[in-house]
Amino acid sequence: LKSGGWFDPVTALWTPLSTVNAPAARYAHTAVWSGREMIVWGGKTDPLTVLGTGGRYNPLANTWTVTSSVGAPQPRADHTALWTGREMVVWGGSVLPLAYPSSGARYDPVRDRWTPTSLTNAPTGRAKHTAVWSGSVMTVWGGRDSNGGALQTGARYNPSLDTWAPASMAGAPPASYQHTAIWAGNRMIVWGGIGNPSTYNMTGGRYDPVSDSWQPTSTSNAPSGRANHTAVWTGSVMIVWGGYAGGPYVNTGGRYNPGADTWSVTSTLGAPGARSHHTAVWTGSTMIVWGGTPFDESGGATYAFGQGADNDGDGWSECQGDCNDAVASIHPGAQEKCDGLDNNCDGVAEFCPSGDLAI
Repeated sequence: LKSGGWFDPVTALWTPLSTVNAPAARYAHTAVWSGREMIVWGGKTDPLTVLGTGGRYNPLANTWTVTSSVGAPQPRADHTALWTGREMVVWGGSVLPLAYPSSGARYDPVRDRWTPTSLTNAPTGRAKHTAVWSGSVMTVWGGRDSNGGALQTGARYNPSLDTWAPASMAGAPPASYQHTAIWAGNRMIVWGGIGNPSTYNMTGGRYDPVSDSWQPTSTSNAPSGRANHTAVWTGSVMIVWGGYAGGPYVNTGGRYNPGADTWSVTSTLGAPGARSHHTAVWTGSTMIVWGGTPFDESGGATYAFGQGADNDGDGWSECQGDCNDAVASIHPGAQEKCDGLDNNCDGVAEFCPSGDLAI
């Protein structure tokens, strides 16, 4: 599709996006939010045709601007993209059904300019992997290789230095692709996905990129094994929901507390229909689920739960608006930094002019 819309959770109303100068219809692409614009890039129009084009959408002006193709990465789909506070970093993916590059590039929307990422010490090429931003490094993990197998490897990329460092495999979760990964303030949490041989994992791990170390996530009360689900970070817990379990689609989930290493079941009362390949976002108070399959499911729902405790001791609880209750320096009224994170919980990760990224 070449259409879209933005949703106001307060009024529960949709507003359509302009299609003038919008990127060509596609799927298996990526989209990141820069603090000012949504940047869409890559994807495919059919199983054999991948794209190397994109666009920047300004919601205030309701306008699209085409991204430069000069120096852009090789056309691809099923890659990852994230926002660092100054640049979008695109990496990995598939360029043909059996071609998986270990290349990528950084896109600066202010200059409309691409810069390739280093290939030195880059991880093995892959698709359907995950990548998260810690505030200083991008951590890539898992994915599917050119032989169709799941990977258990990863690496850390520093965009300021344009350098890669391997991630330890000691204590890492089982090999997986189509899993989820979120940044929980001081560590990456990986969970679920498809393993070898075609098993649906109900396991995960917590990775600290500073110490380069893993800790397992508990399996007690964890959701059933699944892939193509969603995971969001609320500031204190990770919420996993939906997905595909090899036979049925599911509309179940769980809340994971990384500090206590415990799971709690999410309610199914009023939950949307079972689905996978959907999207989910955290608004600061609720999770919004939308779209997915089967049968081109287009409906959605919101999920909320109360968190009144101040877990990081900064004087703010999640119910009071703390958007990351695992890090004391992040709370309403905190000083915003150019690190790609929402430090003052105003719903916007600071947009940093070129050269001002603080890492």
